[in-house]
Amino acid sequence: MNMLNVIIDDKEIQVPEGTTIMQAADGIGSHVPRLCYHPILSTEGACRICIVEVEGMNNFTTSCNTKIQEGMKIKTNSPSLMQARRDLVELLLDNHPRACLTCDRDGNCELQNLSYKLGVRERLFAGERKRIPIERDNIAIVRNAEKCILCRRCVRVCAEVQGISNLSQLYRGFNTIVAPAFESKMDDSICIMCGQCINVCPTAALEEKSHTEQVFAALNDPTKHVVVQTAPAIRVAIAEGWYDEVGINATGKAVEALRRLGFDDVFDTNFGADLTIVEESNEFLSRLEKGENLPILTSCSPGWINFMEHFYPEFIPNASTCKSPMQMTSTLIKTYYAQQKGLDPKDIYVVAIMPCIAKKYEASRPEHFSEEGYPYTDAVLTTRELIWMIKAMGIDFKNLPQNSEFDNPLGESTGAAVIFGTTGGVMEATLRTAYFKLTGKKPKDLEYTEVRAVDGLKEASIEIDGKTINVAVANGLSNAKIILDKVKSGEKQYHIIELMACSGGCVAGGGQPLPNTSEYVYPLDSEIIKKRQAALYQIDKEEEVRISIENQSIKKLYKNLLKKPGNEIAHKLLHTHYSEKFPRGVK
Repeated sequence: MNMLNVIIDDKEIQVPEGTTIMQAADGIGSHVPRLCYHPILSTEGACRICIVEVEGMNNFTTSCNTKIQEGMKIKTNSPSLMQARRDLVELLLDNHPRACLTCDRDGNCELQNLSYKLGVRERLFAGERKRIPIERDNIAIVRNAEKCILCRRCVRVCAEVQGISNLSQLYRGFNTIVAPAFESKMDDSICIMCGQCINVCPTAALEEKSHTEQVFAALNDPTKHVVVQTAPAIRVAIAEGWYDEVGINATGKAVEALRRLGFDDVFDTNFGADLTIVEESNEFLSRLEKGENLPILTSCSPGWINFMEHFYPEFIPNASTCKSPMQMTSTLIKTYYAQQKGLDPKDIYVVAIMPCIAKKYEASRPEHFSEEGYPYTDAVLTTRELIWMIKAMGIDFKNLPQNSEFDNPLGESTGAAVIFGTTGGVMEATLRTAYFKLTGKKPKDLEYTEVRAVDGLKEASIEIDGKTINVAVANGLSNAKIILDKVKSGEKQYHIIELMACSGGCVAGGGQPLPNTSEYVYPLDSEIIKKRQAALYQIDKEEEVRISIENQSIKKLYKNLLKKPGNEIAHKLLHTHYSEKFPRGVK
């Protein structure tokens, strides 16, 4: 590797060829301010905040996209640089709403924190400001273009990580905005509602559509029996609302907090995850025996399902017809649970706590409404929304007991269900149950580490009872494209493919907590994702029961209601269908 000599802030160092000034400066503890930069995205150089002085150059240069050359002498800070950066931020503030105190990102806004660090104490520029109506009628995402600083992070994550390219920069100069093509509404676009644009937005130009007020209203309605369920990834992320440490298992504290909020019963979406595995493994083995509609594609991720319906409708017959764990649990709450409690399903209000923005969309799909016309899931809260509700009610999360447990009959789960929250987890859980069904015994090693994936794509061949099962795992939809295109071309043949819309799986969903921006930690930071994943695997390892089919409450459900996997009752309650979709007016 060719090493280059460079002097940064009077410190002589060597860096590999191809290193940017920003990377080299970070390496010696000279943090250059930045705004449009994000480590998982291409460098844009749009905000100009990261400018530095390079000896011999007449003008300041951006450090994010300027590579080190031999013998460079660089200053990352000086009075003139500080003033230039202040001027740039002040110009951004001139065109920004003065609504910090009522903004959801107040205290955790990158523009706000940068203004403080650079010493911006007043608005020195006064001019015309863009006035753009807030788009609130989308199912899952609120778009406030007045707060947009044109960093294009959302544009890049949508194109580069998700492969959708729904957002782009429109018009020029003062009138420039970021929006879907033709400035159409998000509902009329090809948005798959994964929420990754929200994760990377440094301000609050994009945020989830909040369901908090309607949930508070339901909790205060004496005629409603309000039930909540929590997704696997919630338990290892919710504590980030109070702790600096990442990857804390806060299951018991979360259950206790939900009870104190006033929920009548607290159920575990992991129960639905175990049920999904029982139904999905039955579906897979049936297809494997018949040789039909293979590879089977997992259907837990609503962002992925939306993506398939828009871009790969030819794979609809391959998708598992199983509802997601959230929808299975919600359906059983308003059928099985309602019958046991003697409640009218219309009087039950079901809230789901999810790491995902697309779950708000999933709950609104007509396929997930009862024959009587009511939704099985009434409201979906993200992890961020729940954190705010707990704080708003004055609940001291840190000092809550950790031993609170979920309620029955939908509170029991296995280790296999827990790992649904990470990429590769659905595959691993399916293989455990498939092995059990094919051989009649547990696998010697329950941990299929060959399908555990952090970085994008993974392929493996698993031997079960003399059969070779070819599997693939893809997370992030640009990786899903790679896998699906290989299947379409005949280059690859698989039996099962797990697809997740978000890189890293649900632990990095569009509704998970955002890091403290004052500590130079980025949303979707790989170390944060790995720590959340490791916490889920540790929970799985500590569980006594780690195969979904051995969940005793699941066995009782089949005995009392469903009878056997895949039968008529199970299909009516636990399975769904998908349809080809187009954006408005396009066929």
